[in-house]
Amino acid sequence: MRKLNLFFLLPLLMLPGLSLASGGGQALDLTNHWVGFTAIAIFVVAYALVMAEEFTHLRKSKPVILAAGLIWALIGAIYVQNGFTHEAEQAVRHNLLEYAELMLFLLVAMTYINAMDERRVFDALRSWLIRKGFGFRQLFWITGVLAFFISPVADNLTTALLMCAVVMAVGGTNKAFIGIACINIVIAANAGGAFSPFGDITTLMVWQKNVQTPQGAVDFWAFFVLFVPSLVNWLVPAAIMHFAVPDEQPTASDEMVEMRRGAKRIMLLFLCTIVSAVSFHNFLHLPPVVGMLTGLSFLQIFGFYLKKTFHKCQARASHRPDDQEHDGQMGDIVSFDVFNKVARAEWDTLLFFYGVVLCVGGLGFIGYLAMASEVMYLDWGPTNANIAVGVLSAIVDNIPVMFAVLTMMPDMSMGQWLLVTLTAGVGGSLLSIGSAAGVALMGQARGYYTFFGHLKWAPVIALGYGASIATHMWINSGAF
Repeated sequence: MRKLNLFFLLPLLMLPGLSLASGGGQALDLTNHWVGFTAIAIFVVAYALVMAEEFTHLRKSKPVILAAGLIWALIGAIYVQNGFTHEAEQAVRHNLLEYAELMLFLLVAMTYINAMDERRVFDALRSWLIRKGFGFRQLFWITGVLAFFISPVADNLTTALLMCAVVMAVGGTNKAFIGIACINIVIAANAGGAFSPFGDITTLMVWQKNVQTPQGAVDFWAFFVLFVPSLVNWLVPAAIMHFAVPDEQPTASDEMVEMRRGAKRIMLLFLCTIVSAVSFHNFLHLPPVVGMLTGLSFLQIFGFYLKKTFHKCQARASHRPDDQEHDGQMGDIVSFDVFNKVARAEWDTLLFFYGVVLCVGGLGFIGYLAMASEVMYLDWGPTNANIAVGVLSAIVDNIPVMFAVLTMMPDMSMGQWLLVTLTAGVGGSLLSIGSAAGVALMGQARGYYTFFGHLKWAPVIALGYGASIATHMWINSGAF
């Protein structure tokens, strides 16, 4: 029966011989073969290790990279045995091209974020918030608002870490405030990332795929109709959690952090880079990654300027003690090397993404994703399937789930593609392990923000999840 879940099919199916897929004789249908079953088992074990990263301290990229190699080795071996010497190779190259575009795009964004971090942009923002002497409830809303509006540009993981540093600095030993503020930050960062192509890897994947629908392509501007549903997703649980925030006043700090020389210009160059990526895609019909890499050259050239003019500015500062551009604000001449910023990128995440793309691509090449697409999008219907994608992303992670959907490429309307983008982005907030932001904060605020502390608020978060879906289906009904 088609409605059987793929994982329940495994113990029920026998091991029949190979057959050509109905699509045209180029691929073998391995869904009922031992190679297919072994590939699924490898992926399940690898992902179990990913989910257990908090306890095993095994970086998440390691098991999925190994799994990707093993899955494709099995596929390659069975294809060679059956006289197909190029089909598997072509499939792998296709997956590698998709990964390369996304990896280079993310690498540029991470490099800019690291450059702004080294120029103390985020430290300056944090010190400003601490100096203002806001109350806990005010900080709860301020950090939530900032997380929601920064994550569309800086990505949800970076934003969550920044806002968590703020609440940890002002919260002190107030466990109740830090715990609930971190939950609010995770929800806000994930929600903010859902309405921007730059806010989350899943939205970036949909944009770069340039999905075509009967209403047109899901282009850069299409994502912004998700702003209101994303806002609802955060506001509903935040409004309820507000009453659990301690109504107290933390001790203000006099810490003053100034941004280093060139910080504002780097922020401007990052904005120019985003404009370049959008322009290359919308007007020149080139991959957005070409615009992003062009924008990386802006930072490289500006970094060269900073290094060449460092001694001149240092000499001027030494003759003018009151000059604002003192050593602390200029930074170290060696530290601003753009390749150091590249080296500081989150390589574990980038390599994890490689493993996921190759693993899911392998399972799709075997034939399982076509089977899953038939079950979910034909039997369940696209709306139910897309809502389930969001729930599944809280358990598994939204990256492999969204890549699987994009590999299936079901025939859906613009409204449905935006719905799955929304649910995959905000569904991870249901559990602390459901998003990179949540996992990172469990480490940063260890003992204050925990799995079970987040789980306690899961019904409230689920209320926001449902409200955001209903809002999208109401205000964007014309896209369905």
